[in-house]
Amino acid sequence: MDIKWLEDFLSLVQTRNFSRSAQERSVTQSALSRRIQALEAWVGADLVDRSTYPLALTPAGKLFSASASEAMRLLNDTRAMLRGQETDDHILRVSAGHALSLNFFPDWLGSVQSWYGPLRARILPTNVHDSVLSLVEGNCDLLLCYHHAELPVELDAKRFEYLVLGVETVMPVTVPNRAGSPTFALPGSKARPIPHLTYTATSFFGRVVQRIQSRAAQPACLETCYESDLAELLKTMALAGRGLAWLPESCIASELGEGKLVRSGGEQWTMRLEIRLFRAINHRKPMLDKLWENFDNGKRSTDPVE
Repeated sequence: MDIKWLEDFLSLVQTRNFSRSAQERSVTQSALSRRIQALEAWVGADLVDRSTYPLALTPAGKLFSASASEAMRLLNDTRAMLRGQETDDHILRVSAGHALSLNFFPDWLGSVQSWYGPLRARILPTNVHDSVLSLVEGNCDLLLCYHHAELPVELDAKRFEYLVLGVETVMPVTVPNRAGSPTFALPGSKARPIPHLTYTATSFFGRVVQRIQSRAAQPACLETCYESDLAELLKTMALAGRGLAWLPESCIASELGEGKLVRSGGEQWTMRLEIRLFRAINHRKPMLDKLWENFDNGKRSTDPVE
């Protein structure tokens, strides 16, 4: 049984509406429905009467609701006590995507420590959806993520604020040929499609690449030969000469500088993303407040990157 199922169920008890609870829990309505069904399977009884509007709890649901509320109260109280013992107030908990965790976070943390002093930090690398959910549910202090006007991170401006720490360019790269030109040059041709090292369609970078291709003046002739959610794995395959991959510049800075990888195609095949740092406005602890006030390299912004 996943603790998130209990939190989903208790939200549903309050709203009596799947759509509103899904919005509150930052998940799709279908995902919320699947979680409630999984909880009912674990309990062994229907908890929600879906035939009424607004929906109602079954007798089993009313009984379980009281137990679930008490269980969550005990768990949260115990967690708060244990975190206090572990001096969690002195640990900066940051949730971020894998690419930012590996390629941006270490240098950024070093720059923060240069003026703040010794700082104990805990990075939680995960996918975009789970990292956003971690911030919403209070499981991290800061969310480090990419943002673009066409691919926004949707967080309630009344509950969350952000700083822009920088800009990242996602670009197509490949190994060079003997003349130093890209081995696989965009846009390719139908006769000789370019082997494409691609992201899964539902991943953040997968959606970035889809937008880049939809913007291009001419279609790219690509043939998927390898797929992964992780930019680092696609970089490894690109360095082995297996094909072309769209990668964030911070991931390949050294390889570009050494000539091991070269850009394929012009600016039309790239996209610039903001690197944003989010925090919950009501989440307060002295260390976090001091850090937020002194992020010299960041700035509040509402201007989208195009």
